[in-house]
Amino acid sequence: MIEETIISKAIIESYLHELIDSVESEIIVGGGGPSGLCAAYYLAKRGLKVVLFERALKLGGGMPGGGIMFNRIVVQEEARDMLAEFDIRCQEYKKGYFVANSLEASAALTDKALKAGARIFNLITIEDVIVREQQVAGVVINWTSAEMAKLHIDPISFKSKVVIDATGHPCEITRIVEKKSGGRLDTPSGKIEGEKSMWADVAEQFTIDNTKEVFPNLYVCGMASNAVFGGPRMGPIFGGMLLSGKKVAELIAHKM
Repeated sequence: MIEETIISKAIIESYLHELIDSVESEIIVGGGGPSGLCAAYYLAKRGLKVVLFERALKLGGGMPGGGIMFNRIVVQEEARDMLAEFDIRCQEYKKGYFVANSLEASAALTDKALKAGARIFNLITIEDVIVREQQVAGVVINWTSAEMAKLHIDPISFKSKVVIDATGHPCEITRIVEKKSGGRLDTPSGKIEGEKSMWADVAEQFTIDNTKEVFPNLYVCGMASNAVFGGPRMGPIFGGMLLSGKKVAELIAHKM
């Protein structure tokens, strides 16, 4: 006999236990796209307490849609070893160009991050940032559904030592800090430079080079790096996203 109330209690109790235990952590990742999932995986693999918030129902960011809804992505030679590490199958299309199934890639990144110990909460929006003495100290979250319905529901706060902005093109976390902190960002102009038009060859390396700390205890990776530092977008090639997520994890691990 199956009792519906036992199912309900199992879901509520297990979720709340993990949520309560995540109120204070070492790293908060905002955004569950490829760079955010990579960062969460590598940091959790080092034994650090990592919490990731994703505003959408499903993880993967722009990866699942591939190019124009053809569920394939391309990864360049420099990131091929990372595909193997995440057990993502690929085929060489031309020398230096490797094609992978975008759905498999998204699922594999999510699976590896979770099994490494990262706490992942979907359907959660980061609507504000905690700043203390000109240092980021956590985030303020709410249900994405409350935001979409424009309900006046007060949020709750989660503290961490470091926050990673992996929110992609909108660079939402950095934008909040820019608007509310009153301090300068570590960019040429001291503010968000804005994303430029597509140029994959430049954008891939630009993403990796500009994966860094942009405000005390706030790091950017993936497309958020491009938007914050004024790089071009690159379309459905994802090597830079993977390498950026790995780099930000290495930077933070070294700092901590």
